Amino acid sequence: MVPVGEHVFVLGGAGFIGSHVCEQLLDDGHRVTCVDSLLTGSVDNVATLSRHPDFRFVEHDVTRPLSQWPDLPAPDSVLHLASPASPPDYLRLPLETLRVGAVGTANALELATRHGARFLLASTSEVYGDPLEHPQRESYWGNVNPIGPRSVYDEAKRYAEALTLAYHREHGTDVAVARIFNTYGPRMRVDDGRMIPNFITQALTNAPLTVAGTGTQTRSVCYVDDTVSGLLALWRSGLTGPVNIGNPHELTVRHLAEEVRAVTGSDSTVTFVPGAVDDPRRRCPDITLARTALGWEPETGLHDGLRRTIAWFARNVHSSDRDIAVVPSAE
Repeated sequence: MVPVGEHVFVLGGAGFIGSHVCEQLLDDGHRVTCVDSLLTGSVDNVATLSRHPDFRFVEHDVTRPLSQWPDLPAPDSVLHLASPASPPDYLRLPLETLRVGAVGTANALELATRHGARFLLASTSEVYGDPLEHPQRESYWGNVNPIGPRSVYDEAKRYAEALTLAYHREHGTDVAVARIFNTYGPRMRVDDGRMIPNFITQALTNAPLTVAGTGTQTRSVCYVDDTVSGLLALWRSGLTGPVNIGNPHELTVRHLAEEVRAVTGSDSTVTFVPGAVDDPRRRCPDITLARTALGWEPETGLHDGLRRTIAWFARNVHSSDRDIAVVPSAE
């Protein structure tokens, strides 16, 4: 059990999931230093946290050593969530994505090792690629195209996992690896480009919902509060992992589009566009390990999670955005 008052560095803390992690840590009584380059994160995500006496924001690129901030107090834990994560972002920023997975992870591990801090890597279900095993267990090695356009993200995370476990074996660094599956919720960017924010933005503006490929490919989607509780359960556990953090309820992309249309009450039609290169055909976690070792599983149903997310988007998709160009959904 992590004692109250731990000083936690959250790298990528101004991002979608990272900002929710920061908020929960503060609610749990910890001190938080949020580090973010704002490459894809936003200060708006942590604006309400800035008034908290135990919160500090540092604008910094983790591919540069954090020793450049000598006045920072030593961390008790380092949670590494820094990385572009949506396909439009990492396809637009391929070198930056590779650098944060390699150099950024090395800098984060050096920081944790130097201070004897617990280190948690937010990895991804993308390490499984277009899986030949279903559902995916942590023991599965994956089916990844190492040179395709998505490889900049997939291989950055696979390397980050390898580096994390190497520090654990060589230096005794206290580490944990979480493989996060598709997550959605408030604070996703309107132009994020992933499936659910695309569908919601399109539905709220009565634009056609663009389904990539045939729509029969599957995903499992986890509401952000559940993902955060899983990440923090792993952080508190002392377990090394990797551990899948995701929702084991498998849905087709077409079904998700229809659910968004139903919850919004939109008149949008569903249209089909070409599928993305190396887009996985099936994606669903086996969360047996999370259930047994962490006592964790998602609690938020799809309808309730979509309702909360859509309410947030409705407040952030303004009338001036009705002509917004939304790229085809890729996940």
